Amino acid sequence: MPYSEAVEARPLLEEALRERGLLYAWAPLAIPEEAEGRFRRFLAEGRHGGMAYLERGVEARFHLEHRFPWARSALVVFAPYAYPDPGVPKGGIRVGRVARYAWVRDYHLVLGEEVRALEGLARSLGVEAKGYVDHGPIPERTLAALTGIGWIGKSGMFLSQGFGVHAFIGVLLTSLEVEAPFPHPGRCGRCTRCLVSCPTGALLGDGTLDARVCVSYLTVEHKGFIPPALWPGMGEWLLGCDLCQEVCPWERFGKVWRGFRPEPELAHPNLEEFFRLSGRAFQRKFGDTAFARPGRARMARNALIVLSNLGLGEDLLREAAQDPHPLVRRTALHALFRAGLGIEGFLRDPDEGIRAEASVLLGEAPGAVDPFQDGGKSPGPEVKDEGA
Repeated sequence: MPYSEAVEARPLLEEALRERGLLYAWAPLAIPEEAEGRFRRFLAEGRHGGMAYLERGVEARFHLEHRFPWARSALVVFAPYAYPDPGVPKGGIRVGRVARYAWVRDYHLVLGEEVRALEGLARSLGVEAKGYVDHGPIPERTLAALTGIGWIGKSGMFLSQGFGVHAFIGVLLTSLEVEAPFPHPGRCGRCTRCLVSCPTGALLGDGTLDARVCVSYLTVEHKGFIPPALWPGMGEWLLGCDLCQEVCPWERFGKVWRGFRPEPELAHPNLEEFFRLSGRAFQRKFGDTAFARPGRARMARNALIVLSNLGLGEDLLREAAQDPHPLVRRTALHALFRAGLGIEGFLRDPDEGIRAEASVLLGEAPGAVDPFQDGGKSPGPEVKDEGA
């Protein structure tokens, strides 16, 4: 793009973001080789767990010029979400914790709408552009670090003295040329609060993690049975985990984008609904929220683990034993067994694998079963989780 046109387009794009109250910074597309190498090691060591989709498009992720030969820069958009707790609604069983990001409607939709509008504006100004909000192979955090307004901390999160640790990231690739800013120095120093706070030791201290034992991964991305050996580390977390962010000293600089409206029913959901809503009813209520990604059955699984850890909800544990989804029933089996409650009814479960597992639990002392058998997968036939 001619320099004169770029000079005219850039301030108009920036003004549009300021009017919407969003924070932003520019980055060149010179992605460091070390970022790609770190990601490839993460995959090679299997630390991505069941997120097989991350294995696709690695080359494209770090070499954006292959898909977008016109791209010269990224306009990185930040939507801070350090909003306060909206409070606990009355009624229901409302225990457990939900990560702060999920207290609002799905950020992919909310911030995505803003980035799409920005993309449209850019194109109307003659700028080639393509927007992303965590829905394609784009190294968002690496690009955020290349803006020079923050750094990737030991937790692997993007940190900024300007807005703390809670911020969603959107990216608009553009054909505009920008100068590379000075890199922001890492300001973690000798602090290890995030590493110490991680209940499962998932954070490795170098800005990477082992997703296989990360509470956020287990509650959101992991599709199968969660081995009971991991339950204690999951504590009260129903969906996601904020511990490494909550203890970060830079959290005190948190801001809130005015486009977010945290909802009490999302911050403190009624656990009963994860067992009693039909798949369609669940989708109607949670379809545009972060709860839609794990779906009804996996949220019921998570709720059972939280109830087991807290020693609560005996009635719900027994109700879950009759759930239509085998993942929920298998989790209920272990929750009831862990609580010292009767599991004889599982000997008549329709799933052959669950019947066999109940038989073993009844015939052996606690701990005699290998919780990691079959990689934590259900021993019975595979059943697709369609929010049943």
